[in-house]
Formats: sequence, structure tokens, C-alpha cells
Amino acid sequence: MKQEELPEGYKPLDLVSLKTYLASLPHVAERLRGEPKSWTVNEVGDGNLNLVFKVHGPGGGIAVKQALPYVRLVGESWPLPLNRSHYEHLALMEQSRLAPNLVPKVYHHDQRMALIVMELFEPHIIMRRGMIEGRRYDRFADHISTFMARTLYLTSDLALTADRKKALIASFAGNTALCKITEDLIFTEPYMSAPNNRWTSPYLDELASDFRNDSTLKGAVSRLKLKFMSSPEALIHGDLHTGSVMVTEQDTRVIDPEFAFMGPMGFDIGAMIANFFLNYLAQDGHEERLGQREAYRRWVLETTQQIWAEFQSKFLGLWRSNATGDAYRPALFEGAAGQLQLESERSLYMRKLFVDMLGFAAAKMIRRILGLAHNIDFEWIQDKCLRAACEARALELARGMMINAEGLTSLAHICEEASQLRKWQPQFH
Repeated sequence: MKQEELPEGYKPLDLVSLKTYLASLPHVAERLRGEPKSWTVNEVGDGNLNLVFKVHGPGGGIAVKQALPYVRLVGESWPLPLNRSHYEHLALMEQSRLAPNLVPKVYHHDQRMALIVMELFEPHIIMRRGMIEGRRYDRFADHISTFMARTLYLTSDLALTADRKKALIASFAGNTALCKITEDLIFTEPYMSAPNNRWTSPYLDELASDFRNDSTLKGAVSRLKLKFMSSPEALIHGDLHTGSVMVTEQDTRVIDPEFAFMGPMGFDIGAMIANFFLNYLAQDGHEERLGQREAYRRWVLETTQQIWAEFQSKFLGLWRSNATGDAYRPALFEGAAGQLQLESERSLYMRKLFVDMLGFAAAKMIRRILGLAHNIDFEWIQDKCLRAACEARALELARGMMINAEGLTSLAHICEEASQLRKWQPQFH
């Protein structure tokens, strides 16, 4: 986006100008209370795209997120449209209706300024940081499975009439720039020579080359990319990982749905599962003494399985109690024989979703090691050789998941494979 294409009046805010802006919004200023000079503003955005501020006043706090006209991680050489803020706001409104108390409340949206004022969560932290520290979140599986089951099922053909579903597709159809980022950075660039790619060199040079030359893997990821581009199954968050979740031990809030669009359900579920496997295999780099985090590693794998099990149960529960869509109309499956057939169809549907989840999880794992944007789960491991060993194990797990997804039957099997891979000591040349 060139400068002349920016909306009239748009400008990135800073610590000073944000106060003036917020003071002009009576309903927001009332929430903060006091005079603007008494407010404290901190810029806390540590993501790849946007400005994020925390603002505190005598009456409480708010969060402010403003889109920049470029990818913050790279700079102005990579322009990005500001309308992603519109789609984020649209997604937040839909998610808050479907999964209340699991997303931020929105207090103000300014499309011209590409800005959203929303609920501030304290003492919440980004879940990824908590997991790196070895913190347990025992209610998370219940919360995230509820969020995914409700947002995915209730925006699918299983719950919506065809006209409502197509209207929802149309509402998000313009979020093409963010989809393009996913299509390139997750499904394409890690499998070829691309200037955005990076990895822990020189340790992973040979393995990165192997992935670029693996035709079977490239065929599998190309099928996933096609599904991502052509399967508007439900409203997906589009970037659902432990860095897009704020938590305490008791509360979970999903944030940052700017990548939202109507896409394949398995992408969201797979993204979350992927980040649990990445964290599990990174734990060796964060423990102070050998074996210190063994109990925590077990919790990570148990929670990984629990997320899918609870999602599946809740999704099927919604299907059985809210079969209001034009797909699998109940009138077609009346009587005992019809109900048996419908249950068989549901099992086939969930099996297909499980396979999709595994493939998308694998793609997310690979991109976080060989692509542009990496996870701090690995990046914060100071010993580069140890970091590379953890990453190599994750890559091997992901390769198997992607190529063999059709033949895998349970997350327990994959968790056992991850456990076994921890014993593998890669030999770097």
C-alpha cells in the first residue's frame, strides 16, 4: 500500500497522540476516568504486524490495537492493507456472539484509523510465555475446545442455511492479503529457496535442504494449500496458536483474529495442536537441570490429547442438538436406520477433520522452524546446537504427520512418537 492510498486522516499513533485520540471518545475516556495527563500508555506490541498499547487511567485499563500499512516484522518494504483491522473487528463481533467470555469485548472501532479499542486483560499473560516458563493451565483444554467447537460448528453448513453461510463467506472474502501471507509463508516458501526463509544455521542446513527436495512432502503440503484456498467450511480464526491466547490459571481469552476468513476447520485446530507439540519438544532447552520438566512435558502431551477429545465431543454435541443447517438435514435421516446412517456420517466427518488437523498442524510446525516467523519456544534457547536438536525433532515429527496423516488414528500415537523423538540425538555436519 503506497502512502497516497492511505485513508485520509490515517496516521500511526504514538504514546502522546494516543491520549489525545482517546480523550476525543467520551465513552472510552469515561472508562479510563481522570484527565488524559493522568493516563499511562505503554506500547507492548511484540507481534509481527501491528501497534498494541496498554492504557491505564484512574478508572481502569483498555487495550488499543492499530494496524500499520506494512508488515512490522519486515518494515515498509512489505506493504499490507489496513482493512485487516475491519476483518478483525468483524471476527471479534461474530466470535463474541458465538463464544462469549472467551474473546475481548470491543469498546470502539475506527475503520479510518484501522484501530480497535478493546478489553484489557490483567493479570493475564500470553500463553506461549507461560508455557515456556513451565506453567500449567488446567482449564485451557476445556476453554479452547469450547471456543473452537462453537465458532467452527455454528458458522458451518451443519448449523447455517445456505444463504446465511454464503453471506458470511462474502463478508470475509476481501481478507485476501492476510490469506496470501498464510498461503506463501506456511504452504509454499519453507519448501523452496525463498529470501524470507531462515533456520538455525549451520546445524539445520542439511535438513532444510532435505525438506526443499522432498517431493512427497511438497505434494502433501500442496494438497493442504489447495484445501486452505478452496474450502470455506467455517469462520476460522486463521492464526490460532499459544501466542494468540491470553491466560491465567482460571481464564482464557482468544485474541488477534485479523487472519479470519471462511476456511477449513482443521486449520484452526491443527494450529493449536502444532504449538503444543512445538512447546513439548522445546522444553529440553528451558529446563535448568536434566529431567526437571518431565512432569510438565507429560501435562503438555496430555493436554494436547484433551483438546482434540473435548473438541470432538462438543462439536458432535452441537451437531446432535443444533442440526439447523442445510447439510445433513435431519428429515433425511428419520427412523432407527436413518439415525444409524447419520451417526456413521458423523464419524466419517470427524475422521476427515482429524486428518485435516494433522496435516495443517504439521505445516504450521514446519513453517515455524524453516520459514520467516519463528516461535520463541525455540528462539529463546540460547545454546544454538541444543535449539537445533529440538527443532530437528519437531521437523521429523511434522514430516511424519503430514505424509502419513491418512494412516494415523489417534493423537496418543503421535504423542508417543514425540516422546520417542526426544531420545534421538541429531548428528549435525
